[in-house]
Amino acid sequence: MLNINQEFISKDQIRQQASSIFTATSAPGTSDKYAHIPTDKIIDDMAALGWGVVDAKQVRARKGIGFQKHLVVFRNNDIQITAEDGDDVYPQILLTNSHDGKNAFTFTAGLFRMVCENGLVVSSREFENMKIRHYGYSFEELQNTIKSMVEKLPLTVESLNKFRSVELGQEQALDFAKKALEVRFGDDVENIKVDLNDLLTATRPQDKGSDLWSVYNVVQEKLVHGMFNYTYGTKVRKARKIKNFQQDLVLNERLYDLALEYVPA
Repeated sequence: MLNINQEFISKDQIRQQASSIFTATSAPGTSDKYAHIPTDKIIDDMAALGWGVVDAKQVRARKGIGFQKHLVVFRNNDIQITAEDGDDVYPQILLTNSHDGKNAFTFTAGLFRMVCENGLVVSSREFENMKIRHYGYSFEELQNTIKSMVEKLPLTVESLNKFRSVELGQEQALDFAKKALEVRFGDDVENIKVDLNDLLTATRPQDKGSDLWSVYNVVQEKLVHGMFNYTYGTKVRKARKIKNFQQDLVLNERLYDLALEYVPA
């Protein structure tokens, strides 16, 4: 799961969680035009802009160990979205990269809910992903990229306010839960049975409510953390927590897209 820390973590902690971030050379066979820029260089440059690291992960790799895709989650504690009900949110920047020549630095917007210490990812439809190629990287380019993302934060605030203002009827909430299951299980959803009312039941008082923001957060947390049971054939199974950050990012973005469908035009 993404974004589990409230405090910035040290480089030693980052190295323990994702050592590929510090790989000093690119993978064998990369193009001569490929400029190797270790991700820890970006971490230093982001720190100069006020953004510290709160989480880091890397994919498991059998080949290309040390060069595999990894994720770094940044937060600036001076930037916060304050809600009247106390459900404050910190915008985050999610950086993915690899050192095998197959990926540019990709920046995605994220959100961190203080109420449940839960991470959300903003849909690319609302908040366009931004990339920096490994050719001719400069601090100025990074600075402009982050500035552009921060300038788009009002779009995120607007979306959150819309989510909070939309009240879902029981049938709409059940419909949302059903479609969210399809996002998580894909075509295999036809072979499983889930108590949708249980999926919609909040686990903490702060999440109780029929507004879209509350419903979205309850369902998102349960789907990502595996906080529900399902029946497959005749067997009842406990859902697995999603641990692969790439699957986590995709699921989160699609759930955000789904929530947007319930906002009146």
